[in-house]
Amino acid sequence: MAKTAVCIVDQQRYQVVDGMRLEELETSLRQMILKDFPQAHNSSFICSEHLVHYRLAKMDAMIENDYQQNDTVNAQLSKILANHTYRVVDVNSELESSLTFGQRVADGVARFGGSWAFIISFVVVMLVWMLLNVLPIFSHHSDPYPFILLNLFLSMVAAIQAPLIMMSQNRAAEYDRLQAVNDFKVNSMSEEEIRVLHSKVDHLIQQDEPNMLEIQKMQTQMLGEIQAQVNELRRLQPRRRRNQS
Repeated sequence: MAKTAVCIVDQQRYQVVDGMRLEELETSLRQMILKDFPQAHNSSFICSEHLVHYRLAKMDAMIENDYQQNDTVNAQLSKILANHTYRVVDVNSELESSLTFGQRVADGVARFGGSWAFIISFVVVMLVWMLLNVLPIFSHHSDPYPFILLNLFLSMVAAIQAPLIMMSQNRAAEYDRLQAVNDFKVNSMSEEEIRVLHSKVDHLIQQDEPNMLEIQKMQTQMLGEIQAQVNELRRLQPRRRRNQS
């Protein structure tokens, strides 16, 4: 007859193949059993029926803990998304829609004054002016050498052009400031969201995946124990037939 042992849960006698000793179980599962039965020891026996109950309870606790932590991370991410009411701004569109007529004129002057078209046309005008006032084309020269009137016009152009260019530069500085503020807000939002997502990924890698592997390990152990019981029944079946005959 096969060796038997008494189960610590229901105090019934079972064949050894129908259960396991506590010392054969993993530490966490053994601690769960010892918590309910403090009088048990490592050599105590627990039958497969009650062992399955503890294994399922452990699986449920692991899955429930994973759900709670996932819910915590999801709540943090939802809170961040809810608190970030900042709207990403298209700085170009915002500034273009708020331009005044004077600012548009200043931009146009700065754009034309910084082009080759302005330089070439300005040089051509000066050369024509000097040639008209040097060559004997007309009997009277309005601005003879040293071109005092031309110098006056050049000074006036420079005096008018300088503040217009400064106005355009001030608007460019305002654009840079608004763009920097917008980038800072967007980067702050992205940083917080990425940090929470990193926490979620770390949780999946460091806890969820090991838990799933441990659950698969327990399932494999349960299947192995069932197979062992089936093999034991097959081994005992011919002996029972001989005893009946």
